[in-house]
Parts: sequence; structure tokens; C-alpha cells
Amino acid sequence: MSRIAIVGGGLSGVSTAYELSRLGHRDFVLYEASSRLGGIVETHRQEGFVIECGADSWVTEKPWARDLAVELGLEAEIISSEDAHRRTHLWENGLLEGDQLVPMPDGMRMMVPGDLDAIDNSPLFSEVAKRAYREEPSRAEEFKTFAAARLNGKGDGEDESVASFVRRHFGDEVTEKVAWPLLAGVFGGDIDKLSTAAVMPGFLKMEREHGSLVLALQNRQRAGAPTQSVFTSLKNGLQSLIEGMTAAIAPNAIHLNEPVLSVARSQSGWEVATASCTSSFDKVVIATPVHVSRELLSPLNPELRNLLDIEATSAVVVAFAFDREASARLTIPEGFGFLVPQTQAATAEPGLLAATFVNQKFSHRAPEGCLLLRAFFGGNTAPALLSWPDEELIALAHRNLSRVLGQLPEPRITLVRRWALSLPQYTVGHLSRVARIEAIIAECFGLHLIGNALHGVGLPDMVRLGRNTATTLISA
Repeated sequence: MSRIAIVGGGLSGVSTAYELSRLGHRDFVLYEASSRLGGIVETHRQEGFVIECGADSWVTEKPWARDLAVELGLEAEIISSEDAHRRTHLWENGLLEGDQLVPMPDGMRMMVPGDLDAIDNSPLFSEVAKRAYREEPSRAEEFKTFAAARLNGKGDGEDESVASFVRRHFGDEVTEKVAWPLLAGVFGGDIDKLSTAAVMPGFLKMEREHGSLVLALQNRQRAGAPTQSVFTSLKNGLQSLIEGMTAAIAPNAIHLNEPVLSVARSQSGWEVATASCTSSFDKVVIATPVHVSRELLSPLNPELRNLLDIEATSAVVVAFAFDREASARLTIPEGFGFLVPQTQAATAEPGLLAATFVNQKFSHRAPEGCLLLRAFFGGNTAPALLSWPDEELIALAHRNLSRVLGQLPEPRITLVRRWALSLPQYTVGHLSRVARIEAIIAECFGLHLIGNALHGVGLPDMVRLGRNTATTLISA
């Protein structure tokens, strides 16, 4: 039986360890540099509030997180987002007198409308943007030709930035006002750099098949595609996944507060060094943030130093929980929250990327009659914010939310989390970079690289990667 080291106790690393245990393989060690497992999956439970410190849900259409939850006996805990109230607002200061939050038109899939009449009736867009939306279907053959040329390698390259892709279809205004805040909310990055092939492959498929994205979405709607809630989570918080998997792992296999300093080849396999000891293993799984993976793997192959130089952005989350009395003094518009377009983000102080009306997205997250809000900061302002004291971050979030929602009362609970270098940027050419990284890793027998830097930042992808890697480890 192979002895295995798993370096990194985030969701992908824990999923690997869990699956090894489930399959009866016990000879492994899971190293985690911090005092807890789960990475950005962390839930704070207090006074009936369920406050997610990082990720708050998974995308329903990807099945792997749900399958895991059911397997762990958490099926009764599975909840769907309250999609009857699903509405996203954009903060457009000065667009409408006395109204800073403007709802996105109904029926949109990201920046693509299924109903052009809803676009025409929306105050969100100028006549220039409305005309771009109306004319996009008439350019279907143009877009198909472009997609075919790109697929055959006859265009300007097989990949393009998200900004370029959206501009080709809908122009500058939609790119800046809708695409930028939507993607920044997920990746915290620059859509002029993000890869369409890596970030939005579904939209590329729509372009190849239909040319027009509007026509593609309308055809899907007419076909009666099954509807399901967009997001799924757990009543008692996503940390339940980590707790359930950890319960299946032998306690002596988990080494917390033990960062790995180096990973090196040996005559018989691999040597993993920590501050306290060096241990021998047959196989090693690297499941750390990309900047840590780069330092560990660069000595094995100099090319990896450049290939793993993948930019990652940081994020700061500030949550406010309000009791019934304070909540009664607030009027929160119906919806899941709001996004801040790039043009509104440049203020005298670091501005919000987004905010979530948590109890309207998932009603189980707050006691009845109580409100729970989460504010997100990221992008270029995040590095400086990481060093701010909690009280200053709380004050910053309170000011920003009060500008949009009216003066916030004193919260019952406040929470701050800093997620340094947690959001890897899938820039143009990402898929080619990943292919080369994996070719090099494949030459290092017994070495595996997983985590969110290569194949997806969502929870289902992390679960899938971890469990599939475990299967590979014991079958090879």
C-alpha cells in the first residue's frame, strides 16, 4: 500500500483525504499550515445566525458537492436559493434620482438577456446599449464565422479576454456596467485579462452553435430547459461538508499547524519536510494555494516557476447580523444583493465590489425577522485592506453599505475575514498553461497538483478534483 502525503487542507485536500479513507486507504498524512481545515470554507454560527466567512454556496448545475453532501448524510440539510426573490441590483449613483440601486432586467444569464423587451424597459441601460442588444441577433453569422476561425486557429488566437468577447457582442457599456462587476464578484480580477475559454466556456459554445448569444438563450428558453435553483447550500453552513469528511479521517492522519517547507524526490519516492521532521512517501498531492505550490514545485523543474506564476487576488469579507429591532428599521430591496460597476468603484476610499442580502438568498441563515448582510472588497484595493484592523474594516463596510441602503443601525454581530491571494486569475492562455503544467507534473511519478489554480474555483470542482485524485492514487 502506497504511503501518501497530502499538502494543503483546503476543500480539495480534505476531499482527497476523505475519499482515500472511504476507499479503505489509511496510510496517508494530511498537512495543513493553519489551525483548521477547510480553507475558504468556514462557517460562523451564533445566536441562530449562520454566517459564511468565505464561499456561501455552490452552483446547482454542478452535481459533485451535492453528491458529497448526500453521501455524508446531509441530504436533509440541503437548501436551494430563494429564486422567487432572485434579483441582482447594480449600484448606479445618480442614474435615477433618489434611487441608487437599479435591478438587472429579468431573464438575464449574466450579461445576456433572454427578453429584449425587458432590456428596452430597463432604466439601467442607455439607448446605445439597448440598440447593441437589439442588433446582436442580426449579427449571428458574423459571430459564427469568427468562432469558426478561432476554432481552426485562423483568427487572432484561440483565446480572448472576457472583455473582448463581451464587447464584440454588446459593446463597451454592457462590458463595463454588467460583465465587469459580475466577473469581479467571482474572480476579483480584471476582465481585460480573464480568459473566456477558461472562465465562460458555455458562452463560447453558444457562440459556436448559434452565433448570437441572445438567440442561443432564447432557444434554450423555448426548448423548455429544466429550471432549478441557481445556488445550493446547507442549512447549517458549508463547514458541515468539512466536518462530515473530517469525521471519516483518522485523527492521527491530520497534522494541523504544520506547514510543509519542501517536497523533494528521493530514491524510493518523495521526501516531505516540515519544521519538525522529514518524512518519506511514495506519492504526494499538492493542494495548496498557487503561490505556495509554486515555491514547493519550482525546484523540481525550473519551467514550473514561470508556469505557476499565476496571479491571484485577495478578498475581504465583512458581515453584519441585525436583531429584529434593528432589522425593522432597515428597508432592503427584494433580491440577492447588489454589484458595483467599475465606474462606481473608484471613490476616495476603497469601494465595495458587491454585497449580499444573505437572509433573502437563503432564508435559513438568519432568525425570522432578522437581517444578515455581507460586504465584499477585492481587486486592486484588497492588498492594502488586508493589513487594516478589524474595527477599521467594519467601519469602512458600514459606511459603504449605509451609502446604498440608508444608515445602518448597530449590528448584533460583526465578522471580518481576510482571504489573501485566494482567487487565482484565469488569464488569456490559461488552458494552454495548464496543459503544459500537467505535462510536466505527469513526468514526476507519484506527484499530483490540485487546488483552485487550474481547473475551477467553485466548490463542486474542488470536490471532484480531490475525489478523482484519490481514486487515481490507489489505482495507479
